[in-house]
Order: sequence, then structure tokens, then C-alpha cells
Amino acid sequence: MRIRRITLVWLGLLVATAISWKFGHGSLLGDPRNAGVVILAIAFIKIRFVILDFMELRHAPLGMRLGGEAWVIGVGGVLIALYRF
Repeated sequence: MRIRRITLVWLGLLVATAISWKFGHGSLLGDPRNAGVVILAIAFIKIRFVILDFMELRHAPLGMRLGGEAWVIGVGGVLIALYRF
């Protein structure tokens, strides 16, 4: 039996959620702002996988895929920068 990519992505999203929860409820990092940055970064990595695999932009025309990737990088970068500084 072969496991489909979408199932592996879903499992990865579950693991990423558990890691985010651990950073949010534990003191893995000394400064809570650092934990917030890590949680935001994980959230945008998860968003990227949702856009590519569940919204099926992975095989979309190049312009659409680049638009999705640019959105993740742009919005994620701005939010992390605003949160950190």
C-alpha cells in the first residue's frame, strides 16, 4: 500500500501543530517573543503546504504558484517583523 502525498502533508501539519503548541505552552525558549516568532514561522510554513497541496497550487500555472508563494513570504515576513520589533 502506497501512502499518498496529501496524507503525508496532513500528518506533517499535525506534527507542526504539536510543535507550535509545545513552544506556546512550554518554555523551550527563554524569551516569549522568540517563541512567538517560531510559532508564526511554523504557521506560515503550514499555510504554504495548505496552499500548495490542499488548494492544489503545486501543479497550477507558474504565475498562480508564484503568487501564492509570494503571499506566504510577504505576509509572513511582515507579521514576523512586526511581532519581533
